[in-house]
Amino acid sequence: MKFRELKLSDQNLFEEYLDSDEYQLSAYHFCNIFIWEKLYRIFYIILDGNLCLFFKDKQGCFMYLPPLGIKLDLSVINNCFAIMDRFNVNKEVSRIENVQERNLSSYQSIGFTHFAKPGDYLCRKEDIVSMRGNRFKSKRASYNYFIKHYDFEFRPFLKQDKDDCIALYQHWAKQRKARFLDSVYQGMLEDSFSCFRVAMDNFDKLGLIGYIVKIKDKIAGYAFGFPINPKIFCILFEICDLKYRGISQFIFSQFCRELSDCQYINVMDDSGQENLRKVKLSYRPLHIVPNYIIKRTKN
Repeated sequence: MKFRELKLSDQNLFEEYLDSDEYQLSAYHFCNIFIWEKLYRIFYIILDGNLCLFFKDKQGCFMYLPPLGIKLDLSVINNCFAIMDRFNVNKEVSRIENVQERNLSSYQSIGFTHFAKPGDYLCRKEDIVSMRGNRFKSKRASYNYFIKHYDFEFRPFLKQDKDDCIALYQHWAKQRKARFLDSVYQGMLEDSFSCFRVAMDNFDKLGLIGYIVKIKDKIAGYAFGFPINPKIFCILFEICDLKYRGISQFIFSQFCRELSDCQYINVMDDSGQENLRKVKLSYRPLHIVPNYIIKRTKN
């Protein structure tokens, strides 16, 4: 059994498996796998035609995605749990993350159980672009304030913007840490920055799309993302200098306006954080895409 360490050159292989279905969860894109490389040892194996992906750190080993293949097979699932068990002193750590709701019955039928985790918020693109009606009154007001009071430039991200974007991220994270003292959230900010650096270093190769806002010749905000499928685009990062009122509403709406092909915007999950939940709900999502963890049923 030969494990392969994940490399950027594996992207085409992963896309062959990921393109076989129109997934809605943001985890089902190579970019949102590869950017974790500094935080986990990431490796995979092909079992009976299924691509099986594993993440490992000091806490143990788990599957970031379910086996990707045409047919769910009990022997493949059992082999995957056996692999995880080799690394996990506590076998309860062995699990499969980011399982879509429509696949739950298949796992239940072969003796596994499931647990809900925070799902991805899915918005209608036209709602974000137009901000029509009372539902978006405050968002619209913030957007209008920004375009009225600031002399700005909005344009696509360029390679030479990288260092300034990193500097803005660090400034933004400092602002967030000062406001939200929860240790879990602050740890999430550190992890997110690690992922952001990987995304910046491999921006074009990972197929990211990005736009920036400049004020007084200085980058004041940006948003980056990728298409999950032809209908859904995922906003992976949105970072803004919070001293500019309305900049977040502006860049989110304006970025979505540039996405001519998609119909929906995935703004990812809230990680169980109340402050993130409030922000994501404020954009009146159509629904939250369910997300599940699969574990063995206890005897």
